[in-house]
Amino acid sequence: MADVLNTGTTLTVAASNPKNKLGLTASLSINIFFVIYSLLCIIPLLLLVMVSFSDEASIVRGGYKFWPDHFSLAAYRFLGQDIGQILHSYGISIIVTVAGTALSMIIIALYAYPISRPNFPQAKFFTFFAFFTMLFSGGLVPWYLVYVQVLDLKDTLGALIVPQIMSAFWVLVTRTFFQTTIPGQVLESAKIDGAGELRIFFQIVMPLSLPVLATVALFQTLSYWNDWFLSLVFITGEHNISVQYLMYKLMANIQFLANNTTAANAIASAGGMMNFPSETVRMAMVIVGIGPIILAYPFFQKYFIKGLTVGAVKG
Repeated sequence: MADVLNTGTTLTVAASNPKNKLGLTASLSINIFFVIYSLLCIIPLLLLVMVSFSDEASIVRGGYKFWPDHFSLAAYRFLGQDIGQILHSYGISIIVTVAGTALSMIIIALYAYPISRPNFPQAKFFTFFAFFTMLFSGGLVPWYLVYVQVLDLKDTLGALIVPQIMSAFWVLVTRTFFQTTIPGQVLESAKIDGAGELRIFFQIVMPLSLPVLATVALFQTLSYWNDWFLSLVFITGEHNISVQYLMYKLMANIQFLANNTTAANAIASAGGMMNFPSETVRMAMVIVGIGPIILAYPFFQKYFIKGLTVGAVKG
């Protein structure tokens, strides 16, 4: 009985402590802030989904609404007319994203690991070399000529993978993670036991670096999936274009027809589609484009915050 009374007294004192009250208030305020912030991120996406399932006439008449006046699948039927090309471009984007992210993680880690070791004599030079590329570039024309004339990547999947495979920023973040997280004693013990540098890297360093590798993978995945510029610059046909560039072309065509009544009338007189769902199809294209990438985040979530913060403690 005395123990219960003592426990109750302790809880009462803790609850009445001004510091505890301040901490609870701060925690509650932070939670409310992030709930509001999350809603501000989710609500536009919800509106986008609802508009994509709306009737075009109701959108023109009453504007965007969270609950459509008339549900319609016209936008998705419009996209379905070119379903073969959409699925092919989806496949291209998936291949480029998976291959590019995997290669990018390995190459970034292979560059970051040597410059993170204090016994590497040229560490400062190669660190500066990576940092220098963040400040200066050769320009668009030399960049294009290198990939087209030197590497001969025009109209290939390599043109969609190689230009983004290396990131100086993520090299520096990964290097800092290696410096602050990987114990040097573990590496020295492995060397004493006869392990070579490649074995140490792949069997010790890489498994201990999952947080930063997952963070790099997430951002590289987003970068590869959302890219449309490389398809615009390097791909001339329809065979190797990404789904984002396909959506960009379709939206540009819709915008042209919406602003050019002569061209729209000519298409209609030739038996084409006159009253296409211009507003709703734009929203449907966004849904088609972002669908798979939303599913990727949960796989990286548990490593994301730790990798981003620990890898950026000091430069």
